[in-house]
Amino acid sequence: MRPLAERMRPAVIDDMVGQRRLLAEGSALRRAIESGHVHSMILWGPPGCGKTTLALLLARYSDAEFKAISAVLSGLPEVRKVLAEAEHRFAEGRRTVLFVDEVHRFNKVQQDAFLPHIERGTILFVGATTENPSFELNSALLSRCRVHVLEAVSAEDIALALRQALADTGRGLGGQDIRVSDANLSEIARAADGDVRRALTLLEIAAELALEEGGEITEATLVQVLADRTRRFDKGGEQFYDQISALHKSVRSSNPDAALYWLTRMLDGGCDPIYLARRLTRMAVEDIGLADPRALQMATDAWDAYDRLGSPEGELALAQLTIYLASTAKSNAAYAAYKSARRDVAEHGTQDVPLHLRNAPTRLMKSLGYSKGYQYDHDAEGGIALDQTGFPDAMGEREYYQPVDRGMEIKLKEKLDRLRAARAQARSRRDGDDPARR
Repeated sequence: MRPLAERMRPAVIDDMVGQRRLLAEGSALRRAIESGHVHSMILWGPPGCGKTTLALLLARYSDAEFKAISAVLSGLPEVRKVLAEAEHRFAEGRRTVLFVDEVHRFNKVQQDAFLPHIERGTILFVGATTENPSFELNSALLSRCRVHVLEAVSAEDIALALRQALADTGRGLGGQDIRVSDANLSEIARAADGDVRRALTLLEIAAELALEEGGEITEATLVQVLADRTRRFDKGGEQFYDQISALHKSVRSSNPDAALYWLTRMLDGGCDPIYLARRLTRMAVEDIGLADPRALQMATDAWDAYDRLGSPEGELALAQLTIYLASTAKSNAAYAAYKSARRDVAEHGTQDVPLHLRNAPTRLMKSLGYSKGYQYDHDAEGGIALDQTGFPDAMGEREYYQPVDRGMEIKLKEKLDRLRAARAQARSRRDGDDPARR
């Protein structure tokens, strides 16, 4: 009555598919498992990659009792009960492999409950998580465990597991005479998206349908079984942030094809298109800036278009924007200038506005010198009062904005270079230090 995925769980290391790097012959973890001298650990990897199976093998090879709890279903009372049983078992000379599934869902107090038992060796702690342990687990628990990273299983390795299930007469489908072509088996493996458990479940469903239709898993069978295939995506987890990072960096690297791929992946996974519109607008400001001022307008237009059209039509506006942002000239000069200005504001504190820049709407303010000495730029030669500072007196002049030699900033750079040189010369003349007179 057990599901096929549970029946086909590997009994020895060599039966596992995937994880060649972690469990290769001579690897540290494999040597530890085979010798029975295992350590407490965190297994970090996507669903269906073998975390539970690996924990079971740890217990089997070390001749330890295997106990499993789920952080989703268990609270602190259940944890304390299991730990008390492990202590009693330890006193009798036998260790316990305690497997904690979804360990990242335990809070700090619950995680701390394991610490003294790990230190005394009462339990061999094996925590499984799909989330980055650095963010989700407290440092005390991490310091007592070694983190092993498991990878999604390749379609080729999943296909191997499916063939094993079809051939196994004791635990699998070997006695049912199920026939399936290599192409259709590979289609199931790809649809599983790196998850061996999911692949075996799909195969089991397909086999049940095939038995009603002559015993062969055909393309028509797969149409029914794989109709609602989905990709792995966690709207609030690390995959989400990894993918938005990939999208942003692909735009920054001027790779429209990669950027469009990551945008589509996120939309396919159910990411909120408004979130993507906001992030794309941020890219237009941060990474394109004044090299192409049209980018910001296009970003707000695409955002507005999605608001008006909704899904799926509005997603095309986001795709068009992504391609444009990745293809156009890039500059973070305005972004860098803003950060430099923020540093100066934090460092220099509340500086007074120079008198000549202050507004003077009343007679008293004029008598106090407000606006005195201000030069109206439109009346100055060339439309700019070159020897007039715009900074607080205690700071002196600053140059935050350094345009790059790309896009529209080429022209801005040429103009600002000339203007800054002219201002420096005008200030020198005003201060009696005219290089021309020297």
